[in-house]
Amino acid sequence: MLATEIQQQARMLLDAHGDKAVAEAAQKAKSLEESGATAEAQVWRKIEAALKQMRGPHST
Repeated sequence: MLATEIQQQARMLLDAHGDKAVAEAAQKAKSLEESGATAEAQVWRKIEAALKQMRGPHST
């Protein structure tokens, strides 16, 4: 999956799930890892990373 597709999927997930998007991506990746679908899990880890990047640093 191309970087632009990763970003697009991350944006769609963020729009659909808001603040819970990162957790959704992480949960999907973990589920895929546990079932042995490592290639798909890697894509979801990239989506998770893109979401974290979009969110930016936490301010205190």
